[in-house]
Amino acid sequence: MTGQGVVVQGVQRRFGEVEAVRGIDLTAHSGEVTALVGPNGAGKTTLLLVLATLLVPDAGEVRVAGFDPVTQADEVRARMGWAPDVFGLYDNLTCREYLAFCGAAMKLPKPRAKERAAELLIQARLADQADVPVHTLSRGQKQRLGLTRALVHQPEVLLLDEPASGLDPRSRVELRTLLRRLADDGTAVVVSSHLLGDLEELADRVVFVDRGQTVGEHRLDQLPTGSEPRPWRLRALDTDALLAALTRRGCDHDAPSLAGIEVRLTGDDAAAALLAGLVRDGVPVVSCQPLGGQLEAAYLELTR
Repeated sequence: MTGQGVVVQGVQRRFGEVEAVRGIDLTAHSGEVTALVGPNGAGKTTLLLVLATLLVPDAGEVRVAGFDPVTQADEVRARMGWAPDVFGLYDNLTCREYLAFCGAAMKLPKPRAKERAAELLIQARLADQADVPVHTLSRGQKQRLGLTRALVHQPEVLLLDEPASGLDPRSRVELRTLLRRLADDGTAVVVSSHLLGDLEELADRVVFVDRGQTVGEHRLDQLPTGSEPRPWRLRALDTDALLAALTRRGCDHDAPSLAGIEVRLTGDDAAAALLAGLVRDGVPVVSCQPLGGQLEAAYLELTR
C-alpha cells in the first residue's frame, strides 16, 4: 500500500445553477476510518463521486492513494473500492458468479477471482446463498453483497455512502467490525452516514460538511463540546425522590416517564456535578446517560 489515503483541497462542483460543492477540504489517512457527516444536500455524495472518478470537479485538488482521479482514473480505480448507497446488481447471476465477475473486471486472475469470491461470501454471511440468483436475496443481503463487491480487489482506499442502509442490527455490528479491521490493516476508509451512533463507535476522525463546505474537521476524541444544553436521562429507584431533588436544584427537566426523567445539562462537568449532588442527597440513582452521543451533539452545534 502507498499509505497516502485521500486528500481533498478546495473542491467545487456545480450542476447548472446549483452549487453542490462550494469548497470542501478533507484528509483521510491510511489506517483510519474518516466519517463524512452532514445534512441532506450538503454535498457528501457529490464529493464521494468525485473521489470515485465518476465526476470531474470544477476546481480544487484531489488525490486518492496518491493519484489524481481526473488524470489518473485507472490508477485510482485499481486502488479504490466504491460502494454507493444505491447500486445495480446483475440479478440473473448467482452471488458466486457476480463476485467472480467483479474480480475479473478488476483484472484478478480467474483462480484468484473465484477464491476471493468464496472468501467474501463467507465474510458477508452469504455462503448459504452462494449459488442462488441475486434477485432472490433480501434487500439487506443485496446490500451486503454490494459491500463485498467493493472489497474484491483488496483496495487501499474504501469509499462508502450510507453502507448500513437496509442492514439489520447484527449486520450493522458486523459492518463496524469489518471496517475497523480493514482500517487496522492499513486501509483508508471514508464513510458517509446519518447513523451517528454507529460512526461514533467506528470512526477515528470526522469531517462535518454543510451547504457544500467543510465546517469542521476533528478527531473523535477531540470533538468540540459546545455550549448548548444536551438532554440527559436519569433513573432512580425512587422516582419521587429524584423529581423532588431535581426541582430543589432548579434543574430544567421533563415530567417523569417509564424510562426516567430527562434533564438538560451543559456538558459532562455539569452532569457529573448533578450526579454527585443527587448521591449526597441520598437519591438512589441507578443510571445517568446522555441522549445521543458526543458526535451528534457536535454535529448539531456546528450546523446550528
